[in-house]
Parts: sequence; structure tokens; C-alpha cells
Amino acid sequence: MSRVELFLDDTPGETRGVMVRDGRFERLVIQREDDPPHLRLGAVSVGRISEVSPGLRGAFVELPQGAVGFLPQGGGASPRVGDRIGAEVLAEPRRGKGVTLRGRGAGEGVPRLLVPGPDVAAVLRTWASGVPIETGKAAIVAGEAALEAALAETVRRPDLGLDIAVQRTRALVAVDIDHAPPPGHDPRVARERANRDGLAEAARLIRLKSWGGLVAVDLVGGRLNPATVEAAARAAFDGDGAVPGPLSRFGLLQLSLPWGRTPIEERAQSDLAARALEIVRRLRHRLLEDTATPVHVMACAPDEAAQAAAGVARLGPRAALRPDPAIAPGQAGFEER
Repeated sequence: MSRVELFLDDTPGETRGVMVRDGRFERLVIQREDDPPHLRLGAVSVGRISEVSPGLRGAFVELPQGAVGFLPQGGGASPRVGDRIGAEVLAEPRRGKGVTLRGRGAGEGVPRLLVPGPDVAAVLRTWASGVPIETGKAAIVAGEAALEAALAETVRRPDLGLDIAVQRTRALVAVDIDHAPPPGHDPRVARERANRDGLAEAARLIRLKSWGGLVAVDLVGGRLNPATVEAAARAAFDGDGAVPGPLSRFGLLQLSLPWGRTPIEERAQSDLAARALEIVRRLRHRLLEDTATPVHVMACAPDEAAQAAAGVARLGPRAALRPDPAIAPGQAGFEER
């Protein structure tokens, strides 16, 4: 039976949730306090149909605060411009794409939020109900390590003889599974195990990255058994809503995954807000780690100090900032006393 751990890093300004299974990072969710609540996964709003697009087989929906989402055409009655509907967020915004919606019946009144999407703690409980959620220093460390793992493009498992590359392009997610079989093993058995384990590792990393869309997997070897490959793919992506496609004669497997959360690499962009949040997180970790020092001071660039000031104030009087024009952006550090 697998061992599951959950971590909740609730730092002022940004919350991270991490799921670890058998010592390997499985899922990561990041929410900022300034995220529009009506654009979070699972949020339900009243929307107004602003445009019907037969070519795209759907309609555009005006949401609260002027946001626009896309409602794919279903099997019911065709929407009309001006209709009010209930709309649930099925996929959060990502680069070049707005939210994707699911209709929740008729609505009334102006566009407005009815039910916000679940917070990070609630998301963790849906991932593993009944598992205790760890907070504090351990959660901060787990969040940082999970983010680093999610930004990686390769997974190397020397214990399994696997080297797996997982990369996202504009069109699809490409997975390449390379295998160095140990000597003396039956090639067919080794190949089947490599593909099974490689698919499991690729699925884990795609899940950790919050990716969806078309996935193309270059498997190990040729003349593969389609039924065996499909079973391995369904097991690897179990619970992710994956739809496997046919296996090509060149050993290429295609499958489709639904989009859900904003991709992690887009959440982790190194802008001013992200650098300020990192300063707050580092200060919080130092406060938890060293409870004897009266005050911990972080020296940083002036614009970062201004951006981080509100979050640092919420950490209490033991946390302080010192703006220093001589410090380059992203080079904040503690003043040792």
C-alpha cells in the first residue's frame, strides 16, 4: 500500500499544497491571495452569453469583473447572446487561453460570483481524504522542493534504468522514454516493464506540472502489444481523465488529458510579485527555524521591499526588511547579527 503525505505552506500572499506518494512528489497546487476567485478551478458564477461562435462550437461568456470564458457546445439547447447562465470553471487561465466553462443551468441577474473555487486546504483533502496535513517548516521545504521538481524536464531513475524527458510545446506534450536494460534480462520483459514504469513516471511529472492537452509518448522498442500498452497508460494516468488513442507502428502512443489548473511554470514566473513572495517565505521559514533571535532582517532591492512589506508585516515584529539600492533584484539576503 502506498504512503501518502500532504503539506500546506500557508505563507502570507501565497499558499502551496503538496502531495507526496512513496517519497515522490505527485501533485502541487499554488494559489495567490490576489488570484481572481471567479477564475479558480471549481468556481461557479452567473455569466452572460456575449458571443456565439459556431466555428468554435461554443460561446463566449462574460464573467464577473469583465473576465471572459469559453463554454463548449454541449448536447442541450444552443445558447443565445444575452442569456444568463450558471458557469463553473473547468480549466483555469493559461498563457493565451482564458477559462473553460461548464454550464450549470439558467442564471439570473448581473455576472457575479456564486461559489468560489476550493482553497488549497480543501484541494488537499480531495486528493487524500483523512491524511493529516503537515504545516510549518516541513511544508515550506516541501513546497520549494516540489516546485523545483515540477519545473524539471527530465526524470532519471537509475534504479529502473530509465531516462525520461517530458517537454511541452504549443501543440502537445512530448514524452521520450529511454531505457538501458540490465544485462541478462529477457528483452521483451525488460521492455514491457520499462514502458510501464516510464509511463507511470511521465504521468506523475505531467500531473505535478498541471499540464493537459494532447500527449505523445515515444515508447521503448517496436512491435509492442497495443492492449498491454493501453493498460499501462490507463494505470499510469488513472483518475486524470486520460483518453488513450491508438498505438502507432513506430511505438508512439497518443492520449488526451483535460486541462485543469494553470500550469505550474506559469505560476512560478520570476516577476516582482514572485520575488516579493519568496522574500516573505524565506523570512517565515527563518522565523520558524530560529526562534531565539529577536529580529530577522532581510536586505533586498527597494522595489522588492515595497512589494513585500505588507506580507512581512503579517509575520509579526520579529521580521523586518531593509531596502538597499546596491542589491540587485532577486539577490535578497539575511543580515547576520
